[in-house]
Amino acid sequence: MVRIKDVAQLAGVSVGTVDRVLHGRPSVSPKAREKVEAALKEMNYQPNAYASALAYNKTYLFCLLTPQIEDGNYWAEVEDGAQDAEKKRRDFHVAVKTFCYDRFTADTFTACGEKALAEKPDGVILVPSRLDVTQQFVDRLHEQDIPFILLDGYMPDLRPLAFFGQDSFASGYFAGRVFSFYASHETEIMLMKQVKNGILGSKQQENRETGFRHFMGDHLPQVRITELLLPLDINERELGETFDAFFEAHPEVRHCITFNSQAYLVGEYLQRRNRRQVQVMGYDMIQRNADCLKQGSISCLIAQHGYQQGYNCVQTLFEAVVLHKQVQPVNYMPIEFIIKENMDFYHPKAKD
Repeated sequence: MVRIKDVAQLAGVSVGTVDRVLHGRPSVSPKAREKVEAALKEMNYQPNAYASALAYNKTYLFCLLTPQIEDGNYWAEVEDGAQDAEKKRRDFHVAVKTFCYDRFTADTFTACGEKALAEKPDGVILVPSRLDVTQQFVDRLHEQDIPFILLDGYMPDLRPLAFFGQDSFASGYFAGRVFSFYASHETEIMLMKQVKNGILGSKQQENRETGFRHFMGDHLPQVRITELLLPLDINERELGETFDAFFEAHPEVRHCITFNSQAYLVGEYLQRRNRRQVQVMGYDMIQRNADCLKQGSISCLIAQHGYQQGYNCVQTLFEAVVLHKQVQPVNYMPIEFIIKENMDFYHPKAKD
């Protein structure tokens, strides 16, 4: 390993002069700089990025913009991962600050973005909202040369530093293939959605549904997909009455799929009503889903490592901003199929 001391000796200058050249500091004569640069090239000097970053002693702030975080929900897993990455890089003075918005109200995303920009961040991690409002925000990030990472929804035209998340279309197509293994003889299934004022709050869910419908149209066109739209603010009594009415009107439905992380809404209802003949497929290994999976009221889940995504986003900003490294631009997460028998072997917090 080549040391700064070795470079200084070859160039015939002081260690301090080499250090100033390496960090682009002034007060170095052209002749001395030329000697140092020649010595660096001759010795193929590779700086220790970690040591350099520690020596620089700068504070770095990364902002995380995410939909509302509630105890035990998917976005809480993402934030947990981001916070653990912050702890790991605390020696480098890395801090992460979270800003939450209402996914169904574009104005709250804009306000959230304004607050984040007021912090003058060194990098941003964001779960995109509607394309037009997200575009307005990232335009300002580009204007201020603030690198950003997209989480959950990939929009390449926004020119992010990187993306972390599943290939949503492929994930939905995969769900259709899994469905075909055990429900190919069904005539009708339920597709449960949560909406606010008739609006679905996630482009990722739309893409999953598109992938699912593509598979079903290609391979199981005889299966009718009947949608059940649940208001976002529905209470438990109204939820039970809505499910009761649906299953009474559709007695042949024995399978349900949802492309969000609230499969437990159906699972917990089935436990209360003791209707275990209905099979449920959903997304994300959050605690309430896991409990239903263990109890058998959810048949299977597709997991996407929310914790790992949050952790990787902060780590990637650290590598790009602090260490000045090249990073992988597109990072698709695995599409993991979880059932009761393998759920204990799923490790959502496997960081490195």
